Amino acid sequence: MKRFLSLMVLLALVGCEKPHDDGWLGYGEGDFAYISAPQPGWVTEMGVERGKLVRRGDLLFVLDDAQQQASHDQAQAALAQARASLTQERSNLSYAATELSRQDNLAKAGAGTPSQRDQALTQYQQSRARIAQLEAQIRQMTASLGGAAYTLSQRRVVAQTEGPVQDIYFRPGEYVPASTPVISLLPPANVYARFFVPETELAKVHLGQQVRISCDGCKPMTATITFIAAQEEFTPPVIFSVGNREKLVFKLEARAPGGLPLHPGQPIQVRAL
Repeated sequence: MKRFLSLMVLLALVGCEKPHDDGWLGYGEGDFAYISAPQPGWVTEMGVERGKLVRRGDLLFVLDDAQQQASHDQAQAALAQARASLTQERSNLSYAATELSRQDNLAKAGAGTPSQRDQALTQYQQSRARIAQLEAQIRQMTASLGGAAYTLSQRRVVAQTEGPVQDIYFRPGEYVPASTPVISLLPPANVYARFFVPETELAKVHLGQQVRISCDGCKPMTATITFIAAQEEFTPPVIFSVGNREKLVFKLEARAPGGLPLHPGQPIQVRAL
């Protein structure tokens, strides 16, 4: 008798189960932007905190710049000295040109000596060569100064994208190796939907297809399928179909221009349009 009653209760519960509504379950996902410095150094200043909305050009963090500042100042001083030498050599060239012209006039009048004219010509030619050499050095030094200025500017890392700060991995007083993330951001355009379609329903979807996404407390939104996994996988533990019958699913992603107003990990339901 007890077995009969238990069976009747189980059948009643199964009968109350909601029918499948052709929706697929998933969650919001985001591609985080990990902001690193191209050079190693000590963090001296942090311009943001977790949760702050960052705009392009905002200061994120600062690394110590004593060495880079010294290199920049040295390159600047060397360039200034080379320019001063160029100015002096141009004056020398002007004097050498005047002296050569005078010797030419004396030679025409038969009053000069060949050795004096040859000496004036040699000084004129040497001065021109020296000017060409200094101009080449100045071009090279100008490029070196530009490189030093750029290296110095990289000690102050500014945002090249926008979005809320998700995490901060180093604080002032800590040493950061080169190319190591210091801050992570989540650009709004990088937020998308990830959902799972049972193997038996894969034929209903294709790349470029539009889907309708809904979630608790949010307005329905439209996105486009941009990715379909090539290999099936077992249903993730946190994703269950209404009937909990499908065991093999395919992972899909859907995106919208400017991103989707979702939070990573937020449960969603997706339906084909």
